[in-house]
Amino acid sequence: MRKVLVVSITCFFIFAIAAFAAAQQWDPETIKKCAEWKDMAAAKKEMPENIPGVKLITGDELKKWMDTKKNFILLDNRVKEQYDAERIKGAKWLLADHLLADPKLVDQFKKDDIIVFYCNGLLCWRSPAAALMFSKAGFKNLYWYREGLPDWKAKKYPTE
Repeated sequence: MRKVLVVSITCFFIFAIAAFAAAQQWDPETIKKCAEWKDMAAAKKEMPENIPGVKLITGDELKKWMDTKKNFILLDNRVKEQYDAERIKGAKWLLADHLLADPKLVDQFKKDDIIVFYCNGLLCWRSPAAALMFSKAGFKNLYWYREGLPDWKAKKYPTE
């Protein structure tokens, strides 16, 4: 009887750990879409015009949000060296590659946060990938600045 109990408890914990590990990964469709966008970027093809569950925002709209002190989180999804060199004023850094490898990174945000994603413009895969992953994680107030930093700088808006 004791052996049955020990085996049962052991099996339960193995199942629980396996279920937890599986829950910490993106679904195959999300991984495939991110890989597709990464390949498009390597081929210098423009990213899609929209992402399901994510609204588009223009540079002018984003600047207006900043000027009116709207409460939102701005995420720069580019590589760290680019972020350190120059970014939209007030942006926080979250590399899409890290998010793809570690879905728990979304846990630092609240599901009702308003979040804007950007990267290096129309040929950059990182911000659409990050926005997609947040959408798949159940976030609803997501915005993608598709034109990204090149557009922002062309408009002579503030960077740091």
